[in-house]
Amino acid sequence: MTSVTDGTALRRAVIRRVEPADTARMRALRLEMLADAPLAFLETIAEAAARPHAEYAARVARVSAGPDTAQFVADPGGRLVGHVGGMAHPAEPGVTVLYAVYITPSWRGTGLLAELVGGVAHWSRACGRNELMLEVVVGNDLAYRAYQRLGFVDTGVRVPHPNIPTLRELQMRRAA
Repeated sequence: MTSVTDGTALRRAVIRRVEPADTARMRALRLEMLADAPLAFLETIAEAAARPHAEYAARVARVSAGPDTAQFVADPGGRLVGHVGGMAHPAEPGVTVLYAVYITPSWRGTGLLAELVGGVAHWSRACGRNELMLEVVVGNDLAYRAYQRLGFVDTGVRVPHPNIPTLRELQMRRAA
């Protein structure tokens, strides 16, 4: 659990796997993510806003249980303030790929990222996958340094950004 003081009170966030009851809050967080960092995710805010509630509900239900894909959230009560997803690597059985990593700006720098990644790491190990992998846009030095602090190492692999071919992403890995 992460605690943050906002000058008047101590705020706490519980890290947990997303649940079907979180659908509306997950939609709100997704729209916030896309508004704050439009290049970091694989859809536009317009696409996400147009998606029907039933599609969000189906997606949340799919990632709320099982060993192949999971999403973890930071829940202080009310609005969700952080998210990270994990999924089994399609070609490497022992690897979990992290995706859609996001922390609400007022919660950045609080240790929340480490806790969210820790949630995915625990789930990954329980599923028999002992390595984590992620990709970050080359030049996003803030994210790169944050992942380095969590033990991720640049593998030297570079791949085109899936939506913007002029951008490159670098691969980072660490033990789960």
